[in-house]
Amino acid sequence: MKKKVTTILAALVLSTISFVGAASAHVVVYPQEVTQGSYEKFTVRVPTEKDIPTTKVKIDIPKDVEISRFEPKPGWTYELEKDSSGLIKSVTWTATGEGLSATEFGEFSMQGKVGDSAEKIAWKAYQTYKDGSVVAWEGPADAELPASITKVVKGNTTTDAHGVATEETTDNTDNEESEENSTSNIPLILSIIAVILGAVALMRSFVKK
Repeated sequence: MKKKVTTILAALVLSTISFVGAASAHVVVYPQEVTQGSYEKFTVRVPTEKDIPTTKVKIDIPKDVEISRFEPKPGWTYELEKDSSGLIKSVTWTATGEGLSATEFGEFSMQGKVGDSAEKIAWKAYQTYKDGSVVAWEGPADAELPASITKVVKGNTTTDAHGVATEETTDNTDNEESEENSTSNIPLILSIIAVILGAVALMRSFVKK
């Protein structure tokens, strides 16, 4: 009986670890904090979560940031979608080869100016796999497929079009960032607690028998 319980608990622990790994493998845009009015290099990090390659990545450009340049990436091409005023609405990177395999991730970089009155930048991303399936990273922070959020702070730090800082930031709001990160981890914490409670209940049922 003890051996059976141990085996079940081990399986539960392994499934919890797997869940944690999957939950942390999101499409994320860096940096995750910028200053109003600054010029920034934004990097989209895309992990492949399936056993087939990622072949296409689309990012919607929010109105809170004006993207103007893109870094070439070997093995990939990109296509821009613009609105009636000529502003870039989205960018789609498409693999010219096999794409990103199951054990790989890719980074796609672009540059632009943060809005002078922006408070946060929500990046909706759409990840396409070789079989044509699409994963839409567009939900809120506590969703299973959240959009990446870049926090925007006020301050005196500004950068020119070349990305060179000219003044020192005066508002870091570290406490708010910590609080936001804690909130985004709540679903993961609750899931782990649920697995542990289930394991405890299972052990009690075997003990009673």
